[in-house]
Amino acid sequence: MNERLMIDLADETGELSSKEIKMVEELLQYAAEEEQINGGAEISVTFTDNSRIQEINREYRGKDQPTDVISFAMEEQGEDEIEIIGADLPAVLGDIIISVQRTREQAEDYGHSFQRELGFLAVHGFLHLLGYDHMSEEEEKEMFTKQKGILDSYGLKRSEDL
Repeated sequence: MNERLMIDLADETGELSSKEIKMVEELLQYAAEEEQINGGAEISVTFTDNSRIQEINREYRGKDQPTDVISFAMEEQGEDEIEIIGADLPAVLGDIIISVQRTREQAEDYGHSFQRELGFLAVHGFLHLLGYDHMSEEEEKEMFTKQKGILDSYGLKRSEDL
């Protein structure tokens, strides 16, 4: 039996429908299967507004402006990492924070559905938790190709949303 990704979803805005929250959860489960993530890994996804994500962006990234998505990976390798031997604990991949307000703005700007943009940001944040990045052209190509592949095969293609 393949254990599923454990996802803690919190909508601080109260704006998302249960259908939208379920779509994000199913999409992240799909992305975890595509990326062959070991069952039982945990992530949290928080949906917030522009003012709250701006506070987080300022505090943790030194950028005093709202953004669409921020990810905090918990499994990054570092010299201060403590290895727990003998503990059969689930891997905590990290946290994804998405601005619902920014998601709506970007969906309109890009001419596709709110659901497509929400899915895009969730997958984008998830891939960051797995160590993907877009700091160089090569990394960006790899990450964005993977992102598009997951969204397209799940059924959230840009052209279908118009």
